[in-house]
Amino acid sequence: MNGKNIPEIFGTNVFNDKVMRERLPKEAYDAVKRAMAGAEPLSHDHAKVIASVMKDWAIEKGATHFTHWFQPMTGITAEKHDSFIEKFGECEAIMKFSEKSLVKGESDASSFPSGGLRATFEARGYTAWDPTSYAFVKDGSLYIPTAFCSYSGEALDKKTPLLRSMEAFNKQALRILRLFGNDKVKKVTPTVGAEQEYFLIDKSVYEKRLDLVHCGRTLFGAPPSKGQELEDHYYGAIKSKVSAFMKDLDEELWKLGVYAKTKHNEVAPSQHELAPIFTSTNTASDHNQLTMELLKSVANRHGLVCLLHEKPFASVSGSGKHNNWSVSTDTGENLLEPGDTPNKNAQFLLFLVAVIKAVDEYQDLLRISVATAGNDHRLGASEAPPAIISIYLGEELDEILRSIESGEEYSAKQKTELKIGVSVLPPIPKDSTDRNRTSPFAFTGNKFEFRMVGSSANIACPNFILNAIVAEELRVFADRLEGATDFNAELDLLIKDTIRNHKRILFSGNNYSKEWEKEAKERGLLNLKTTVDALPHYTERKNVELFERHKILSENEIHSRMEILLENYSNIVHIEALTAIDIARKEITPAVIGYQSFLLKEINYKKRSKIGLSRVLEREVVRKIASLSEKFSYALDRLIHDTNNFNSSTSNLEKAKYCKDKLLVDMEKVRKYADEMEVLIGRDFSTFPTYEDILYSVKY
Repeated sequence: MNGKNIPEIFGTNVFNDKVMRERLPKEAYDAVKRAMAGAEPLSHDHAKVIASVMKDWAIEKGATHFTHWFQPMTGITAEKHDSFIEKFGECEAIMKFSEKSLVKGESDASSFPSGGLRATFEARGYTAWDPTSYAFVKDGSLYIPTAFCSYSGEALDKKTPLLRSMEAFNKQALRILRLFGNDKVKKVTPTVGAEQEYFLIDKSVYEKRLDLVHCGRTLFGAPPSKGQELEDHYYGAIKSKVSAFMKDLDEELWKLGVYAKTKHNEVAPSQHELAPIFTSTNTASDHNQLTMELLKSVANRHGLVCLLHEKPFASVSGSGKHNNWSVSTDTGENLLEPGDTPNKNAQFLLFLVAVIKAVDEYQDLLRISVATAGNDHRLGASEAPPAIISIYLGEELDEILRSIESGEEYSAKQKTELKIGVSVLPPIPKDSTDRNRTSPFAFTGNKFEFRMVGSSANIACPNFILNAIVAEELRVFADRLEGATDFNAELDLLIKDTIRNHKRILFSGNNYSKEWEKEAKERGLLNLKTTVDALPHYTERKNVELFERHKILSENEIHSRMEILLENYSNIVHIEALTAIDIARKEITPAVIGYQSFLLKEINYKKRSKIGLSRVLEREVVRKIASLSEKFSYALDRLIHDTNNFNSSTSNLEKAKYCKDKLLVDMEKVRKYADEMEVLIGRDFSTFPTYEDILYSVKY
C-alpha cells in the first residue's frame, strides 16, 4: 500500500456518514443525524430502515454476525456475537437484522462487575445503541457500539457516564457562549487525542515469563547492563520487524476510521508510541479501545507481544497515555485557542480559568480517574508526573494571569492595559514557552495535556470526569454572569477572583523535585500517592453533588464504581502475589539450589585435586548466595503467610489497604533478594529470560 491508497481505504469498514448519506433514504438519514446530535430519538420506522441497510452493507463487507460492543467496568470491551441467520420454512434460512436487534440487546450481566448495584441472581443487563459512534465491521462481525445498563437503568459501563458528561458540558458551554452574543453555535463538544505508549517484545521470551503472562509486568528481574541511559532509542530508527507491525497496524486502524497519525520509538528499549488526530471524546474513547485490541492482535500475527501495562519493567520508563483534551464547536472554533480580538480573548480566558478552578477544586477526582494498581508503579517515578495535581500554563499565560489579578500593565511585544472584554489582548502564540514534561496537566497551545493517564486505561473515565468538573465551573460562571447588570465589569471581576482564589494549582517548576512536594503541601494541594489513598474520595459529598447535579452518576452508581475499583485493585495485587510465590518456588529456588550445588562440587573437586587458586572466589559467591537465599526464604515465607490471609479482610477498602501495606511490601522484599541473586547465578542455571533477553528480544 502507498500513500495514494490511504484515502481510498480509510473508513472502508465503517458505517459512517458517507455510507449513510449514500445508502439511506433521506428521511432516515436526517433522522439518524438528529439522533446523533441529541435532538430526538429514532422512531421505530426509521430504525427499521437503518437496520436493514446496515445489515446489507455489513454482509457485503463479509460479515455473518453482529455484536453489541460495550465497555463494562472491567475496563476492556465485551461482545457477544449472533449470526444474521433466521429460519425460513423447514429447510431454508434468510439473513435478517431487525430494528430491535440494532437498538437494544440483552446480555447476562451477572458476571460483570456491578459494585453492589444489584444482587448476583439479578442477571439482566441491557445494551443500547450509541448512534454517535459509528458501527463497523471487524473479523466477520458487525460491531455496534452500545451503552450497558442494569435492569433498573443504572450504568454498568464506562461509556454511559461519558455520554452524559458530554451533554452536561454542551449545556453549560452554550450558556457561556450565549453571554458573549454567540447564537450560531448549536453544539459544543469536548475533543481528545490520546497518545498511546506500549512495549513490543518477542513472543518466545514472553511465553517463558509467567509474570508477564499472568500480570502483564515482571515481578522479578535485575536491571539490564544497558537500559535507556544513552537515550539512543527515543525517536531512533525503527527496526524492520517493528516497522512491518506498525504498517499493518496503521492499515487496520485506518480501515476502521481511526485517525492514526504518528508512530515512533519511545524512551525505553522496546517501547513505542502511536498518536491519533483529535476527535470527539466518545469517538476517541471507542477508537482507543480498538487501538489497544489491535495492538495486541496485530503484534501476535508478527510473532510479537504488545505490553500495555504501565510498568512492565522496574528499571526503565513505564508507559502512559497522554490525554490531550480540548473543546470544539460545531462551527469549527476551538474554545481553548487564544484569540486576537477583545471578545474572543475574554471568552478564551473565561474557559481557561474555568479549567483552572475545576482542576483545583476537584484534584481528588482527577487523581481517581487515573488510579489503578498498574499506574501506581509509574506515577512519581521520575518518568511520569507525580501524584500531586498541578497545572502548567507557560511563562506568557502565567504573566497574563498575574497582570489580570494585580491590575498592572502587561508587557509583551506591546504594552496593553488589561480590561477584560474591552481592551485588546495581544495574540498569544501557541508555542510561547517551552513545554514542561514533568507537569501532570499542561496547557500546550490550544489544549490541555493530561499526562497521568495510564497506558492500559479506558480513557472514558478521565474524560467524563474532566468534562464534568469543567461543566460545573461553567455552570457557576453562567449563573453569576447571567444575573449581572454590567456584564463586562462582572466578567472582569470573575476572572480576577478565580485567578486569585485558585492560583495555588499553577506550577511551572520541576514536578519531580522533593522541594515541590514540600511546597505543594504548604499550598494545601493533595498528594494521594496510591490508588488506595485516592479512591475513598470518590464518595465525598462535593463529588456526589457534582455528578448528581449534572445527571452523570447517581450516588449509588458512584459507590458501586468505587467498590469495583477497590475490588479490581485487590484482585490484581493478589494475583501478582500468587504468581510471585509460584515463580519463587518453582523457578528461582531450584535455580539457586542448582547453582549452589554446582559451586560446592567445584570447590570439593579443586580441594581434592589440590587446585586452590580460585577457591576463594567460589567460596565468596557461595557465601553471598547462601546469605541472600536465607533472606529470600524468610521473605517468601512472609509473603505466603500474608497471601493466605488475603480474604480475612471484610470490606473492599480494608482488603485493598491490606494488599498495599502487606502484599506489595512483601513482594518487594522477595524481589530484592531474588534480583540480587540473579546477578550472581550463571546464565545456564537461570530458568527464565532476563531483562536483557526481553528488552532486546526484537533484534532486527
